[in-house]
Amino acid sequence: MRDDDVRLSVLDTSPIVEGSTAREALHNTVDLARAADALGYHRYWVPEHHSMRGVASAAPAVLVARIADATNGLRVGSGGVLLPNHAPVVIAEQFGTLEALHPGRIDLGIGRAPGGNSRAVAAVRKTTPDRGDFADQLADQLADQLAELLGYFAMSEPERGTVAAIPAVGNRPDVWLLGQSSTSARLAGANGLPYAVAHHLNPDCLEQIQTYEEAFWPSAANPEPRVLISVAAIAAESDTRAEWLAGSTRLKTLSRLRDSRIRLPTPQAAAEVTWTQDERAEVAHRTRGLLTGTPDAIRQQLDAVLSKTHVRELMVTTPVHGHDDRRHSYELLAELLPKPAGPGASATERY
Repeated sequence: MRDDDVRLSVLDTSPIVEGSTAREALHNTVDLARAADALGYHRYWVPEHHSMRGVASAAPAVLVARIADATNGLRVGSGGVLLPNHAPVVIAEQFGTLEALHPGRIDLGIGRAPGGNSRAVAAVRKTTPDRGDFADQLADQLADQLAELLGYFAMSEPERGTVAAIPAVGNRPDVWLLGQSSTSARLAGANGLPYAVAHHLNPDCLEQIQTYEEAFWPSAANPEPRVLISVAAIAAESDTRAEWLAGSTRLKTLSRLRDSRIRLPTPQAAAEVTWTQDERAEVAHRTRGLLTGTPDAIRQQLDAVLSKTHVRELMVTTPVHGHDDRRHSYELLAELLPKPAGPGASATERY
Protein backbone atom coordinates (compact mmCIF):
# COMPACT_ATOMS: atom_id res chain seq x y z
CA MET A 1 0.00 0.00 0.00
CA ARG A 2 1.71 3.17 -1.23
CA ASP A 3 0.94 6.27 0.84
CA ASP A 4 0.46 8.44 -2.25
CA ASP A 5 -1.69 5.90 -4.05
CA VAL A 6 -4.66 5.13 -1.78
CA ARG A 7 -7.34 7.41 -0.41
CA LEU A 8 -8.86 6.77 3.00
CA SER A 9 -12.38 7.83 3.90
CA VAL A 10 -14.71 7.50 6.90
CA LEU A 11 -18.03 5.70 7.37
CA ASP A 12 -19.69 6.80 10.62
CA THR A 13 -22.97 5.39 11.99
CA SER A 14 -23.05 7.91 14.87
CA PRO A 15 -23.02 5.04 17.39
CA ILE A 16 -25.02 5.44 20.59
CA VAL A 17 -22.81 3.27 22.77
CA GLU A 18 -23.67 1.92 26.20
CA GLY A 19 -24.00 4.85 28.61
CA SER A 20 -24.38 7.56 25.94
CA THR A 21 -27.24 9.38 24.21
CA ALA A 22 -28.20 10.26 20.64
CA ARG A 23 -27.21 13.87 21.31
CA GLU A 24 -23.72 12.83 22.41
CA ALA A 25 -23.39 10.49 19.42
CA LEU A 26 -24.28 13.22 16.92
CA HIS A 27 -21.89 15.72 18.50
CA ASN A 28 -19.18 13.04 18.44
CA THR A 29 -19.81 12.61 14.72
CA VAL A 30 -19.26 16.31 14.08
CA ASP A 31 -16.09 16.23 16.19
CA LEU A 32 -14.76 13.18 14.33
CA ALA A 33 -15.58 14.79 10.98
CA ARG A 34 -13.57 17.89 11.90
CA ALA A 35 -10.65 15.65 12.89
CA ALA A 36 -10.91 13.65 9.65
CA ASP A 37 -10.93 16.89 7.67
CA ALA A 38 -7.72 18.08 9.32
CA LEU A 39 -6.07 14.65 8.98
CA GLY A 40 -6.57 14.48 5.21
CA TYR A 41 -9.34 11.91 4.84
CA HIS A 42 -11.19 12.12 1.53
CA ARG A 43 -14.88 11.43 2.24
CA TYR A 44 -17.13 11.25 5.27
CA TRP A 45 -20.35 9.26 4.88
CA VAL A 46 -23.26 8.66 7.25
CA PRO A 47 -25.89 5.92 6.73
CA GLU A 48 -29.65 5.75 7.23
CA HIS A 49 -31.05 3.52 9.98
CA HIS A 50 -34.42 3.51 11.72
CA SER A 51 -35.53 2.52 15.22
CA MET A 52 -32.09 1.18 16.14
CA ARG A 53 -31.24 2.02 19.76
CA GLY A 54 -27.53 2.08 19.05
CA VAL A 55 -27.53 4.28 15.93
CA ALA A 56 -28.18 8.04 15.82
CA SER A 57 -27.74 8.36 12.06
CA ALA A 58 -31.39 8.28 10.97
CA ALA A 59 -31.57 11.45 8.85
CA PRO A 60 -28.54 11.53 6.52
CA ALA A 61 -29.43 14.75 4.68
CA VAL A 62 -29.68 16.68 7.95
CA LEU A 63 -26.42 15.25 9.28
CA VAL A 64 -24.60 15.80 5.96
CA ALA A 65 -25.59 19.47 6.09
CA ARG A 66 -24.14 19.85 9.60
CA ILE A 67 -20.92 18.04 8.75
CA ALA A 68 -20.41 20.02 5.55
CA ASP A 69 -20.86 23.26 7.50
CA ALA A 70 -18.33 22.12 10.11
CA THR A 71 -15.61 21.08 7.63
CA ASN A 72 -13.77 22.53 4.66
CA GLY A 73 -12.10 19.97 2.39
CA LEU A 74 -13.96 16.72 3.02
CA ARG A 75 -16.43 15.32 0.56
CA VAL A 76 -19.52 14.63 2.68
CA GLY A 77 -22.38 12.31 1.88
CA SER A 78 -24.75 9.47 2.61
CA GLY A 79 -23.62 5.92 2.94
CA GLY A 80 -26.38 5.62 2.10
CA VAL A 81 -29.86 6.98 1.68
CA LEU A 82 -32.22 4.00 1.39
CA LEU A 83 -34.07 4.82 -1.80
CA PRO A 84 -37.11 2.52 -1.27
CA ASN A 85 -37.89 4.54 1.89
CA HIS A 86 -38.37 7.83 0.05
CA ALA A 87 -39.93 9.55 -2.93
CA PRO A 88 -37.06 10.11 -5.40
CA VAL A 89 -38.11 13.73 -5.92
CA VAL A 90 -37.59 14.45 -2.22
CA ILE A 91 -34.09 12.97 -2.22
CA ALA A 92 -33.24 14.98 -5.34
CA GLU A 93 -34.49 18.14 -3.65
CA GLN A 94 -32.50 17.45 -0.47
CA PHE A 95 -29.20 16.56 -2.12
CA GLY A 96 -29.59 19.15 -4.86
CA THR A 97 -29.91 21.71 -2.09
CA LEU A 98 -26.82 20.34 -0.35
CA GLU A 99 -24.82 20.43 -3.60
CA ALA A 100 -25.95 24.01 -4.28
CA LEU A 101 -24.79 25.06 -0.80
CA HIS A 102 -21.53 23.04 -0.90
CA PRO A 103 -20.63 22.70 -4.60
CA GLY A 104 -18.25 19.88 -5.45
CA ARG A 105 -18.34 18.37 -1.97
CA ILE A 106 -21.55 16.31 -1.75
CA ASP A 107 -21.93 12.56 -2.36
CA LEU A 108 -25.29 10.84 -2.64
CA GLY A 109 -24.80 7.18 -1.80
CA ILE A 110 -27.89 5.07 -2.52
CA GLY A 111 -28.80 1.74 -0.91
CA ARG A 112 -31.79 -0.59 -0.86
CA ALA A 113 -31.62 -2.23 2.59
CA PRO A 114 -34.69 -1.90 4.81
CA GLY A 115 -32.76 0.10 7.41
CA GLY A 116 -34.57 -1.42 10.37
CA ASN A 117 -36.88 -4.20 11.49
CA SER A 118 -40.20 -4.89 9.78
CA ARG A 119 -42.15 -2.62 12.13
CA ALA A 120 -39.75 0.27 11.53
CA VAL A 121 -39.92 -0.26 7.76
CA ALA A 122 -43.71 -0.26 7.88
CA ALA A 123 -43.66 3.01 9.85
CA VAL A 124 -41.25 4.65 7.42
CA ARG A 125 -42.83 3.45 4.18
CA LYS A 126 -46.44 3.02 5.35
CA THR A 127 -46.60 0.01 3.00
CA THR A 128 -44.40 -3.09 3.17
CA PRO A 129 -43.97 -5.74 0.44
CA ASP A 130 -44.92 -9.33 1.17
CA ARG A 131 -42.05 -10.82 3.14
CA GLY A 132 -41.70 -13.81 0.82
CA ASP A 133 -40.68 -11.68 -2.16
CA PHE A 134 -39.17 -8.80 -0.19
CA ALA A 135 -35.68 -8.84 -1.74
CA ASP A 136 -36.96 -9.26 -5.31
CA GLN A 137 -39.51 -6.48 -4.91
CA LEU A 138 -36.87 -4.14 -3.47
CA ALA A 139 -34.60 -4.82 -6.45
CA ASP A 140 -37.38 -4.07 -8.94
CA GLN A 141 -38.39 -0.91 -7.08
CA LEU A 142 -34.82 0.30 -6.82
CA ALA A 143 -34.20 0.17 -10.58
CA ASP A 144 -37.31 2.26 -11.29
CA GLN A 145 -36.72 4.68 -8.44
CA LEU A 146 -33.07 5.11 -9.38
CA ALA A 147 -34.00 5.98 -12.96
CA GLU A 148 -36.49 8.55 -11.66
CA LEU A 149 -33.95 10.03 -9.24
CA LEU A 150 -31.23 10.38 -11.88
CA GLY A 151 -33.78 11.95 -14.21
CA TYR A 152 -34.35 14.83 -11.82
CA PHE A 153 -30.63 15.62 -11.77
CA ALA A 154 -30.38 15.31 -15.57
CA MET A 155 -33.25 17.74 -16.16
CA SER A 156 -32.44 21.09 -17.72
CA GLU A 157 -34.73 24.08 -17.20
CA PRO A 158 -38.08 22.31 -16.58
CA GLU A 159 -41.02 22.96 -18.85
CA ARG A 160 -44.25 24.36 -17.44
CA GLY A 161 -46.31 21.59 -15.85
CA THR A 162 -43.35 19.23 -15.47
CA VAL A 163 -42.57 17.83 -12.03
CA ALA A 164 -39.06 18.94 -11.17
CA ALA A 165 -36.80 18.87 -8.13
CA ILE A 166 -35.90 22.52 -8.55
CA PRO A 167 -32.75 22.64 -6.37
CA ALA A 168 -31.44 19.57 -8.26
CA VAL A 169 -31.46 21.34 -11.62
CA GLY A 170 -27.79 22.03 -12.35
CA ASN A 171 -26.76 20.78 -8.90
CA ARG A 172 -25.99 17.07 -9.20
CA PRO A 173 -23.94 15.53 -6.38
CA ASP A 174 -21.66 12.57 -7.01
CA VAL A 175 -24.17 9.69 -7.05
CA TRP A 176 -22.97 6.26 -5.85
CA LEU A 177 -24.70 2.91 -5.51
CA LEU A 178 -23.90 0.84 -2.42
CA GLY A 179 -24.11 -2.91 -2.11
CA GLN A 180 -22.66 -6.35 -1.61
CA SER A 181 -24.61 -8.38 -4.16
CA SER A 182 -24.57 -9.03 -7.89
CA THR A 183 -27.90 -7.19 -8.18
CA SER A 184 -26.50 -3.91 -6.89
CA ALA A 185 -23.24 -4.40 -8.83
CA ARG A 186 -25.07 -4.84 -12.14
CA LEU A 187 -27.43 -1.95 -11.45
CA ALA A 188 -24.54 0.39 -10.66
CA GLY A 189 -22.72 -0.67 -13.83
CA ALA A 190 -25.76 -0.41 -16.08
CA ASN A 191 -26.40 3.15 -14.89
CA GLY A 192 -22.77 4.25 -15.19
CA LEU A 193 -22.50 4.96 -11.46
CA PRO A 194 -19.57 4.45 -9.09
CA TYR A 195 -19.96 1.48 -6.75
CA ALA A 196 -19.25 1.22 -3.01
CA VAL A 197 -18.65 -2.38 -1.91
CA ALA A 198 -19.67 -3.24 1.66
CA HIS A 199 -16.73 -5.42 2.73
CA HIS A 200 -17.39 -4.42 6.37
CA LEU A 201 -20.75 -6.21 6.13
CA ASN A 202 -19.64 -9.11 3.94
CA PRO A 203 -15.90 -9.73 3.45
CA ASP A 204 -16.70 -12.25 0.72
CA CYS A 205 -18.32 -9.68 -1.60
CA LEU A 206 -15.22 -8.38 -3.40
CA GLU A 207 -15.97 -10.63 -6.37
CA GLN A 208 -18.87 -8.30 -7.14
CA ILE A 209 -16.36 -5.69 -8.33
CA GLN A 210 -15.78 -7.78 -11.45
CA THR A 211 -19.55 -8.09 -11.93
CA TYR A 212 -19.82 -4.31 -11.71
CA GLU A 213 -16.98 -3.67 -14.15
CA GLU A 214 -18.36 -6.15 -16.68
CA ALA A 215 -21.77 -4.47 -16.51
CA PHE A 216 -20.42 -0.91 -16.56
CA TRP A 217 -21.81 1.41 -19.22
CA PRO A 218 -19.97 4.76 -19.44
CA SER A 219 -21.95 7.87 -18.55
CA ALA A 220 -21.25 11.58 -18.84
CA ALA A 221 -20.57 11.79 -15.11
CA ASN A 222 -18.48 8.58 -15.01
CA PRO A 223 -16.67 7.63 -18.21
CA GLU A 224 -14.85 4.82 -16.35
CA PRO A 225 -15.74 2.48 -13.46
CA ARG A 226 -15.05 3.79 -9.96
CA VAL A 227 -15.07 1.64 -6.83
CA LEU A 228 -14.43 2.09 -3.13
CA ILE A 229 -14.36 -0.65 -0.51
CA SER A 230 -15.67 -0.13 3.02
CA VAL A 231 -13.74 -1.94 5.75
CA ALA A 232 -14.00 -2.19 9.53
CA ALA A 233 -10.70 -1.41 11.26
CA ILE A 234 -9.47 -0.61 14.77
CA ALA A 235 -5.96 0.80 15.18
CA ALA A 236 -4.03 1.25 18.44
CA GLU A 237 -0.44 1.56 19.64
CA SER A 238 -0.23 -2.20 20.12
CA ASP A 239 -1.94 -5.25 18.68
CA THR A 240 -3.02 -6.19 22.21
CA ARG A 241 -4.69 -2.84 22.82
CA ALA A 242 -6.46 -2.93 19.44
CA GLU A 243 -7.80 -6.43 20.09
CA TRP A 244 -8.94 -5.37 23.57
CA LEU A 245 -10.91 -2.48 22.02
CA ALA A 246 -12.39 -4.91 19.50
CA GLY A 247 -13.88 -6.87 22.38
CA SER A 248 -16.82 -4.43 22.37
CA THR A 249 -18.00 -5.30 18.88
CA ARG A 250 -17.28 -9.00 19.40
CA LEU A 251 -19.49 -8.98 22.52
CA LYS A 252 -22.25 -7.19 20.62
CA THR A 253 -22.05 -9.92 17.97
CA LEU A 254 -22.22 -12.54 20.71
CA SER A 255 -25.32 -10.90 22.13
CA ARG A 256 -27.11 -11.39 18.81
CA LEU A 257 -26.20 -15.07 18.92
CA ARG A 258 -27.74 -15.20 22.38
CA ASP A 259 -30.88 -13.47 21.04
CA SER A 260 -30.21 -10.31 23.01
CA ARG A 261 -29.89 -6.77 21.64
CA ILE A 262 -27.44 -4.45 23.39
CA ARG A 263 -25.71 -1.18 22.68
CA LEU A 264 -21.99 -1.33 22.04
CA PRO A 265 -20.54 -2.22 25.46
CA THR A 266 -17.29 -1.12 27.04
CA PRO A 267 -14.21 -3.27 26.39
CA GLN A 268 -14.01 -3.83 30.14
CA ALA A 269 -17.47 -5.39 30.10
CA ALA A 270 -16.51 -7.52 27.13
CA ALA A 271 -13.40 -8.81 28.89
CA GLU A 272 -15.49 -10.08 31.81
CA VAL A 273 -17.85 -12.26 29.74
CA THR A 274 -17.52 -16.04 29.77
CA TRP A 275 -17.67 -17.58 26.30
CA THR A 276 -18.19 -21.13 25.17
CA GLN A 277 -15.75 -22.52 22.62
CA ASP A 278 -18.52 -22.70 20.00
CA GLU A 279 -19.52 -19.09 20.63
CA ARG A 280 -15.95 -17.91 20.28
CA ALA A 281 -15.57 -19.74 16.97
CA GLU A 282 -18.86 -18.41 15.58
CA VAL A 283 -18.11 -14.81 16.59
CA ALA A 284 -14.62 -15.08 15.08
CA HIS A 285 -16.23 -16.16 11.80
CA ARG A 286 -18.83 -13.39 11.84
CA THR A 287 -16.24 -10.71 12.59
CA ARG A 288 -13.56 -12.10 10.26
CA GLY A 289 -13.59 -8.89 8.24
CA LEU A 290 -12.63 -6.73 11.24
CA LEU A 291 -9.02 -5.51 10.93
CA THR A 292 -7.15 -4.77 14.16
CA GLY A 293 -3.63 -3.83 15.20
CA THR A 294 -0.98 -1.17 14.96
CA PRO A 295 -0.89 1.09 11.89
CA ASP A 296 1.77 -1.18 10.34
CA ALA A 297 -0.35 -4.25 11.02
CA ILE A 298 -3.43 -2.55 9.59
CA ARG A 299 -1.42 -1.56 6.53
CA GLN A 300 -0.60 -5.22 5.87
CA GLN A 301 -4.24 -6.22 6.31
CA LEU A 302 -5.40 -3.46 3.97
CA ASP A 303 -2.80 -4.64 1.47
CA ALA A 304 -4.42 -8.06 1.60
CA VAL A 305 -7.78 -6.50 0.70
CA LEU A 306 -6.32 -4.29 -2.02
CA SER A 307 -4.32 -7.15 -3.53
CA LYS A 308 -7.59 -8.80 -4.58
CA THR A 309 -8.64 -5.71 -6.55
CA HIS A 310 -7.23 -2.60 -8.20
CA VAL A 311 -9.38 -0.31 -6.01
CA ARG A 312 -7.57 2.74 -4.66
CA GLU A 313 -10.04 4.02 -2.06
CA LEU A 314 -10.90 2.45 1.29
CA MET A 315 -13.67 3.72 3.56
CA VAL A 316 -13.09 2.85 7.22
CA THR A 317 -15.65 2.33 9.95
CA THR A 318 -14.31 1.89 13.50
CA PRO A 319 -16.64 0.14 15.99
CA VAL A 320 -15.17 0.98 19.39
CA HIS A 321 -16.91 2.19 22.54
CA GLY A 322 -14.92 5.24 23.59
CA HIS A 323 -15.05 8.32 21.36
CA ASP A 324 -11.45 9.22 22.21
CA ASP A 325 -10.33 5.70 21.25
CA ARG A 326 -12.29 5.89 18.01
CA ARG A 327 -10.83 9.26 17.11
CA HIS A 328 -7.33 8.08 18.01
CA SER A 329 -7.74 5.05 15.74
CA TYR A 330 -8.39 7.38 12.81
CA GLU A 331 -5.42 9.52 13.82
CA LEU A 332 -3.18 6.44 13.70
CA LEU A 333 -4.59 5.32 10.35
CA ALA A 334 -3.91 8.79 8.97
CA GLU A 335 -0.21 7.87 9.19
CA LEU A 336 -0.91 5.81 6.06
CA LEU A 337 -1.90 8.99 4.19
CA PRO A 338 0.21 11.71 2.58
CA LYS A 339 0.15 14.97 4.51
CA PRO A 340 -3.04 16.92 3.73
CA ALA A 341 -2.79 20.18 1.82
CA GLY A 342 -4.41 21.83 4.84
CA PRO A 343 -7.86 22.16 6.36
CA GLY A 344 -8.77 24.96 3.97
CA ALA A 345 -7.97 22.98 0.84
CA SER A 346 -10.73 21.71 -1.37
CA ALA A 347 -11.18 18.01 -2.02
CA THR A 348 -9.90 18.55 -5.57
CA GLU A 349 -6.80 20.39 -4.37
CA ARG A 350 -5.93 17.67 -1.87
CA TYR A 351 -6.00 14.83 -4.34
